[in-house]
Amino acid sequence: MAKHRRVWNCSVFNKYIREGRGQGAGADYSPWIRIQDFPSLGMVSRVSGTTTGRIHHLMSNLELSLFYLLDWSDDVTDIREQYPLVDLAQAIEIAEKANIRYPYDRKSGFPYVLTSDFYLDTEQGAMVMSVKPSSELEKPRVREKLEIERRYWTIRGIPWSIMTEIEINQVKSNNIEWLAQAKDLSVFGLSEAKQEACREYFLNSFYITRSSLAILFKEVERAFGLATGMGLNIYKHLAYWKRIIINANDRVDLINSVSTMICAVPEVRCEHQYKYGCNRHNHGD
Repeated sequence: MAKHRRVWNCSVFNKYIREGRGQGAGADYSPWIRIQDFPSLGMVSRVSGTTTGRIHHLMSNLELSLFYLLDWSDDVTDIREQYPLVDLAQAIEIAEKANIRYPYDRKSGFPYVLTSDFYLDTEQGAMVMSVKPSSELEKPRVREKLEIERRYWTIRGIPWSIMTEIEINQVKSNNIEWLAQAKDLSVFGLSEAKQEACREYFLNSFYITRSSLAILFKEVERAFGLATGMGLNIYKHLAYWKRIIINANDRVDLINSVSTMICAVPEVRCEHQYKYGCNRHNHGD
């Protein structure tokens, strides 16, 4: 859940509804809150999503870290961030039954709309994740708002969980963010034909060479007259799109031979808790 904007009243609520906020799916989804709503916030990000093909509005570095894991997961089919608990009557009723003070704007007296950080569609069905630093969970008011969330989604039969820095695999997230820098090779000025030729050359060499990645990068750069560093970008591109399988849980090794790296890739784990690059804790009744 994110901080509330300074001006909040019934008119703003109705404006958000008319704008389609918190509605739609995939590329058509519009988050309930956007980073421009909070000009004073520090660590916010607008990131292009591969799963949805749209820009995502993320309100913290921890949200960003989890987003990269979710966006790279084959199991996740849609990501809707800043998803509203828009049924205000039910949210308020939940709070009253739990003896929790529901948040209202002090000036207008209008109830705030709480948001869950991520509403996901996955191969197993819908699920909701809220993201908080573990230190925040020690605060009673934070726990109260999270309890409203938990009960709201429980009523709807949708699994809900809290994600902290403990559950999020930061090494893997950092690796995915690094690889994503080259997910679109056209930004480096390569034509579609040259991109495909470079990809084919790199893949053919990757699985037969005994050289290190650094040497392979130089070979592809020489073969196609590419600028220094483009060999690395092609590798990052292929790894991001999973045409080269890497162990994203470890730091990328550019020194050892490629054959050693291939042998070191662990068998794919199929357990549900590993699918998003994190150990997910459910919080049910």
